[in-house]
Amino acid sequence: MSDVICITNRLLAGTNFLLQIEKIAAACPKAIILREKDLTESDYELLAEQVQSICKKYDVRCILHTYSRVALMRHADGIHLPLPELKKLTKEYIENFNVIGASIHTTTEAIEAQKLGATYITAGHIFDTNCKKDLPPRGLGFLADVCKSVSIPVYAIGGITKTNAPECIRSGASGVCIMSALMICEDPSLII
Repeated sequence: MSDVICITNRLLAGTNFLLQIEKIAAACPKAIILREKDLTESDYELLAEQVQSICKKYDVRCILHTYSRVALMRHADGIHLPLPELKKLTKEYIENFNVIGASIHTTTEAIEAQKLGATYITAGHIFDTNCKKDLPPRGLGFLADVCKSVSIPVYAIGGITKTNAPECIRSGASGVCIMSALMICEDPSLII
């Protein structure tokens, strides 16, 4: 498969979360985004330290999510933010990171994220997903429109599987983000 970014969800992985992260890192995804935004900032920082250590062992980029202060203090490989959070940061603050991701849901947001300094975006949700049960997917047409609207890499997110990932690439995406399948599978190398 092309470039796969793992989005974490420790609640799906359960008590074996760090073991699952180790298995995923060993399969060498493009990156692992530690997206545990329900944690307090201090709990997130403790978990970030552990996940960064695992990622470093396998030379996999670890991108921290939401907690920009933690990302700065932990010298993170990158930061991923919802667009409203990216808007709050100054240009000088953003320049502390080589990799800046933003979550977008419209082509207008994609263009704005790029102007604000995002080096990649995640666009979704593309397919039906349990994470967004009450919202219809935006589909491949939306993804193609987003990809045409920006010059930075676009990663499809939402309901992505090994089977439908090639459709996302054909629609212009640089890669895909996978959460659920990677958090629960026995062998992540079969997906990545």
